[in-house]
Amino acid sequence: MTITQLKYTLAVAEHKNFTVAAEHCFVTQPTLSMQIQKLEEELDAKIFNRSKKPIELTPVGRKIVEQAKVIVDESNRIIDIVHQQKGYIGGEFKLGIIPTIMPTLLPMFLKHFTKTYPKVQLIIEELTTEEIIRKLTDGYIDAAIAATPLGNEAIKERVLYYEPFVGLIPNEHRLYEKEKLAVEDLELEDILLLEDGHCFKNSVINLCKMNKKDEHKRFQLESGSFDTLIKLSKDGLGMTLLPYLNTLDLNENDKNHLREFETPPPAREVSLIYHKSQLKMQLIEALKSNIDGIIRGAIAFSDVDIISPIKKE
Repeated sequence: MTITQLKYTLAVAEHKNFTVAAEHCFVTQPTLSMQIQKLEEELDAKIFNRSKKPIELTPVGRKIVEQAKVIVDESNRIIDIVHQQKGYIGGEFKLGIIPTIMPTLLPMFLKHFTKTYPKVQLIIEELTTEEIIRKLTDGYIDAAIAATPLGNEAIKERVLYYEPFVGLIPNEHRLYEKEKLAVEDLELEDILLLEDGHCFKNSVINLCKMNKKDEHKRFQLESGSFDTLIKLSKDGLGMTLLPYLNTLDLNENDKNHLREFETPPPAREVSLIYHKSQLKMQLIEALKSNIDGIIRGAIAFSDVDIISPIKKE
């Protein structure tokens, strides 16, 4: 068997489709299929159940794929050793970013990073925290930027910055006249939230649970974007909470509706995370250093109260 055959097998296991897997491996579908078939013949075992749509792993196939991940990781580690020895920073680097961080952080560092490290092929994917954990564990991405702490022993976390929550309060709201918000002011039934799947929603719920407020809402109104929440709030449907970086590009009229929290403000911890196997560390260090240098000028909060992004029962 070959490393290439194992990589093709992992691609099919990820995408559950031979054609899509071939596209991601930059080979033709017949070439990929032939190599996997050769592997199955050598092992005298079927890895995939091709009669299922989408394709499924057989019971022995699941075990083969788990071992293939280990072997491919270790082969990649050899490449890492050579790159580190040469001081080379380049090659493919797959990065996941959660949706509530992507629009604000990515424009801040992407241009500078690609200019500084032109030999890096940066592949960026917007993923939920749950998807990030799975893809890091399965080796489908190299690193990610997400809200932490995640409490996952298999994942290492390197803090990039702390981002305070800021309230957006409509004119007729009971808190509009307040200069500074207190956590005790918050009532969950009064806050417009992101839809399920966003860890920022979990953080807001956890914050309000800390305040022992009732979680039952007068109406169900959740959105997939902060822009929509801002518009709904301005229409008087309730207040909302925003991460600090999402407030920087608001117009002056909208900024009049912003209210910061009393010190220490509730905040989310944003980290660069990666699997404990620590592959491509030279690229991870380069990315962290690049973001550190840029974000330091945009956000300078340290005395904060970190709110967990993990959904609590």
